[in-house]
Amino acid sequence: MAQATRTSAAAWPKGLTTFGWASFILLAAGQVFAIVTSPPDSLMGDLQKILYVHVPSAWVAMLSFIVVLVYCVLYLWKRKPEHDLAAASAAEVGTVFTALAIVQGSIWGRPTWGVWWTWDPRLTTTAIMLLIFAGYLTLRSFTEDEERRARWSAAVGILGAINVPIVWYSVQWWRTIHQLQSEMTTVSPEYRMGWVINVVTFSILATFLIMARYRVAVMQRAGEHRAEDRALSMGSVHV
Repeated sequence: MAQATRTSAAAWPKGLTTFGWASFILLAAGQVFAIVTSPPDSLMGDLQKILYVHVPSAWVAMLSFIVVLVYCVLYLWKRKPEHDLAAASAAEVGTVFTALAIVQGSIWGRPTWGVWWTWDPRLTTTAIMLLIFAGYLTLRSFTEDEERRARWSAAVGILGAINVPIVWYSVQWWRTIHQLQSEMTTVSPEYRMGWVINVVTFSILATFLIMARYRVAVMQRAGEHRAEDRALSMGSVHV
């Protein structure tokens, strides 16, 4: 038991814990700064302040799925299990932030558009992105063979990531009630600094979450292999 505890402690670096606390503190500070310094919008009033969580959540969701794409390609190229675990970790984080972006968008849309949901191209393609990567995670949970799971997941991850640029450009390619994506040139100066700070802090938080989930996945995989080795060794002794 003591040996297992030492192994787990070694697998979870103290620096990662420090990074996690720092990311949450930066996130809280970024929210406080943005909310305190930004005036109410002339049309939306204080509802505008959801900008500081909705846009960063959507940004992090798409960024996470780009990470999925990179590690899926790396796995198919080099066949390293670490790349498969990294892709899965990024997919979990991306799925959570995609769901958050959809919920936040609905909260924003109800008083702005008069409905919680509409089949607008931006909303529809984002919902498709959520379903694709929820399917990616479901596939992993139903496939026991590690190599087959990694190979199939990589294929789904690569195909699913194709939807990311579709989500990004949907407001430019089709007629939509959704505003253009927020960029430095489209955000008013009085809101720009708070928006930039929160995009950065959300990205830092997502980086920590992916790293932490990857570390947990590595420890889980190592535990599964140790259990299999013990079962095989006990079987050989009985034989």
